[in-house]
Amino acid sequence: MDLPRIGFIGLGIMGTPMAGHLARAGYPLSVHDVDPAKPEAVAAEHPSVRIAPDARSVAQAADIVITMLPSGEYVHEVALGDAGLIEGFAPGSLLLDTSSCEPWLTVRTAAALAGVGVDMVDAPVSGALAGARAAELVFMVGGGAEAVGRVTPLLDLLGKQSFHLGPVGAGHAMKCINNLITATTFMATAEGLTIGARFGLDPDVMTDVLNVSTGMSWISQTHIKQRITSRAFDDPFKLALMVKDVGIALELAKREKLPLPLSEGGHTLWEAAGRSAEEGASISEMVRWLERETGTQIGGTTP
Repeated sequence: MDLPRIGFIGLGIMGTPMAGHLARAGYPLSVHDVDPAKPEAVAAEHPSVRIAPDARSVAQAADIVITMLPSGEYVHEVALGDAGLIEGFAPGSLLLDTSSCEPWLTVRTAAALAGVGVDMVDAPVSGALAGARAAELVFMVGGGAEAVGRVTPLLDLLGKQSFHLGPVGAGHAMKCINNLITATTFMATAEGLTIGARFGLDPDVMTDVLNVSTGMSWISQTHIKQRITSRAFDDPFKLALMVKDVGIALELAKREKLPLPLSEGGHTLWEAAGRSAEEGASISEMVRWLERETGTQIGGTTP
């Protein structure tokens, strides 16, 4: 059976390794990014890859188009704007959006595409850069059963697990909820380590305790020693994107008339950390902000 033709738009930190996996698996692949150097780099590594000048051209050359973009507004524009996907899609095509987006925008985008006979599946990811490189992402999937079935071979290639959560928009709802919980856990962990550090405890030993106790989390296991006490502060996930995702979760809660005082307070603090950081700062920089606010360093050699 012939493999479907794939288009890929958004060759950033996550998109580039994902596109590489598709190319190596033999999928006919067309790529596009607003930065021309990025598709050129992918094509240089994978000579079979075709560079497309715009989203419309990607859609014309593909049965399934994958997007990995910063927000739902970007996806909406790429799908429905000038020279957008909708102008190039043939009926029966499909948009697979792996971005982290606003669920309400996803529903609107999907409805517009459905009007021209195009399906949409939202499948945002967890796993960060390491997961993208190793093809071990976790996909949170929203869409109709038939459409999800069409993209399942791609999800299996790019990830280790996928969960079908409901109709279009459900995947993006789960993604912002996941990141809301992660953000809250990260800040609580950092604040707890700050108390211990001020009292004279070793943050590395505290992290060891957390990792075999009820305070254990993904943050304590993969971030504190690796990024914070090492003073690397180099997680590739951007602080601004975390602020955005927490904001999406809170907007979703607002639309459902849910008061969430803990999450709302946490969002205010994340926004403050974002305002103090440089553009493009890592999520790890939240801890530098906390250190400045408290006058307490978590690990490393105190200057």
